[in-house]
Amino acid sequence: MIKQTLATTALALALAACGSANAVNPDDLVGPNPKLPPIQQYLLPPMKIAPPQGWKDGQTPKAPPGFTVQAMATNLKNPRFLYPLPNGDIIVVESQGPGLEGINRPKDLLMGYFFGRAHGDVPGEGPSNRLVLLRDANGDGIAEGKSVLIDHVASPFGVVYADGNLYVASHESVLRYPFTPGQTHITAQPVLLTDLPGGPIDHHWTKSLTISPDGQRLYATVGSNSNIVENGIEAEHNRAAVWEIDRATGRARVFATGLRNPNSPTFYPGTNTFWVVVNERDEIGQNLVPDYMTSVKDGAFYGWPYSYYGQNVDPRVRPQRPDLVARATPPDYALGPHVAALGLTFYTGASFPAQYRGGAFIGEHGSWNRTEFNGYKVAFVPFTGGKPSGKPQDFLTGFTDGEKVYGRPVGVAQDRTGALLVADDAGNTVWRVAPAAQPRVASR
Repeated sequence: MIKQTLATTALALALAACGSANAVNPDDLVGPNPKLPPIQQYLLPPMKIAPPQGWKDGQTPKAPPGFTVQAMATNLKNPRFLYPLPNGDIIVVESQGPGLEGINRPKDLLMGYFFGRAHGDVPGEGPSNRLVLLRDANGDGIAEGKSVLIDHVASPFGVVYADGNLYVASHESVLRYPFTPGQTHITAQPVLLTDLPGGPIDHHWTKSLTISPDGQRLYATVGSNSNIVENGIEAEHNRAAVWEIDRATGRARVFATGLRNPNSPTFYPGTNTFWVVVNERDEIGQNLVPDYMTSVKDGAFYGWPYSYYGQNVDPRVRPQRPDLVARATPPDYALGPHVAALGLTFYTGASFPAQYRGGAFIGEHGSWNRTEFNGYKVAFVPFTGGKPSGKPQDFLTGFTDGEKVYGRPVGVAQDRTGALLVADDAGNTVWRVAPAAQPRVASR
């Protein structure tokens, strides 16, 4: 009865408040210079929820002509992030959030309920919050081997391997495990490299990792503790930021700030510049604010919470900070409103057609706060000279038909053959997208 009442109340409020998600041209909301519509504020934001139902036998996402899509592994449990190892094995991070959400407003209860339904819980195999190793022994694109590499990690997400060590970002720290590629299970206890902001509230809990080209530094993303500081500014200390961590000592500093929910830091090939995808703020419009992809500069401030997409002031924040707004750096590239971009990888392989080389594949988990779905796909953005050079293109679709949701893409990675791997946390599957006539390469 309580759930039914929540659903009825939320639907009535959302329908009463919402305008059309199609009121603007979608092409205006992507690219380096998006045309932003006016702010709309709501008692309760528009929502469209479809609990994921999983994939039917034989059903797969859809790739462009000339590509094949197959399940590399199924019956996983919330696969969120993928990390290919030098020997061809693939680490899959199965993770659930710590459940440390702030409840400060009556509508937080309603929104929490519907947000939970949007994520859904398609049954998978075993518990979550662990690292699973996939091994494709014969190179046919299907993992014959599946083993638990590390168990009982506190909401893990990011992974990096370097020099005999595996670095794992939990929701509250970066841990170091001794590891040699080829191992199928780690028994050694981890060493704490550095603490990261965690509870007692941990709203955006996913902490991603990457490593500098010289191997000296790790970079960890730390999301905000709220949508727009409703949990208090003190809860945001050192959050909405990218941290730089000395890999040898664990000494850390805040590298860049004002990034509401950054994920998947990734160095552009051949450069010392890394990029992130960022989920921007909610509750000021179905078409505000576009999520984005941006290069991250040392010491830069990207606006959150005081402004969005550069120096566009958010009137909800008190007190205002015009001094910070004045130096807010605009992002490099808009991906569209509420697509929930979580995964990013630059294509460095040779098996895909030439137009994909050097471009960005982006895992878009998908919206819940619009009357029409957005995201729910893997998008591709071409790059030229290390910068985006065209409109986003749909690459892997079919995760929703507009009413039903079958899966939700998160992490994206490239395997040793140049195939694209996609973690589908709602469908509990790792998908593999390859050219139709790709040679086999086995794991070693």
